[in-house]
Amino acid sequence: MELHRPVMPRETLEHLDAARSGLFVDATLGMGGHTELILRASPGNCVIGFDRDAEAIELAKQRLAEFGERFRAVHTDYRRIKDVLREEGIETVAGVLADLGISSYQLDTPERGFSFRSGQGFVESPSSSVTSPNDPSASPLDMRMDRSQKLTAADLVNGLSERELADIIFEYGEERASRRIAHRIVAERAKAAITTTGQLADLVVRAIHQKGHWRIHPATKTFQALRIAVNRELDGLDQFVADAIDALEPGGRLVVITFHSLEDRIIKQAFRFQSGRCLCPPNQPECRCGATKRVEILTRKAIQPGEDEIASNPRSRSAKLRACRRI
Repeated sequence: MELHRPVMPRETLEHLDAARSGLFVDATLGMGGHTELILRASPGNCVIGFDRDAEAIELAKQRLAEFGERFRAVHTDYRRIKDVLREEGIETVAGVLADLGISSYQLDTPERGFSFRSGQGFVESPSSSVTSPNDPSASPLDMRMDRSQKLTAADLVNGLSERELADIIFEYGEERASRRIAHRIVAERAKAAITTTGQLADLVVRAIHQKGHWRIHPATKTFQALRIAVNRELDGLDQFVADAIDALEPGGRLVVITFHSLEDRIIKQAFRFQSGRCLCPPNQPECRCGATKRVEILTRKAIQPGEDEIASNPRSRSAKLRACRRI
């Protein structure tokens, strides 16, 4: 299996100031790509890695075995950072990293049900009657980052009302054809349950009447929306930023990498609030939001990967990096 390639490695290390020795939290460990970079940046660095995916943690442990006690992993949600550090007896850390993207392992493991793509691109005929055991179009409609949770994408697709589906697809996928897609889903599931990624991708294509080859598959936004809903990816992001900043020592850094506009918007707003910028409506006579300057924002605009990185790692193309420093 090809190792997951960390996004914007140079920019991440620079904004974490990882060349100095210290304890860092990789709040979204994945397969350990960013953690390996941090550990190699200084012999005095240690990393505690969090991840909701127990399988990814095991792969990361194998990858990082050479670093011994300098690395530890915890199977947990990154939003529990305050509780976990307290349980570990850790008061402050030098830096926190959160890469909110889906790992290559999750995308490339068909039974996880995150993707309808083949190894060489998109599955262009997901309704084909001829599939192989490794064909992503035959993958179960799962999408759970933490497979110990019960709720799957299939539960949402087959259980929600047409209106609820349309709202999720529109809000989380920013899909203009959300009502047509939801209507098609409900009509199809009345005949038989929708259980595979290929079934769902096929009916989305038919719902919005797009055939042939696409630069971006018509089902991409719908899959994004369901994945966000299943994993509650937007819930508590602003609180995570506040808790991560609480954990930083003076001068400590927080770096967050996002992969779609909804996440980036929340992180941008949370950073502004933590930098003391009032978020109250402009016509309100006095500030009531309680904004207090706790950090200095290091990225005036979100940093994006360069053309060379995008060419060598296409999955990085939508990444945005924001960073701040604890005052």
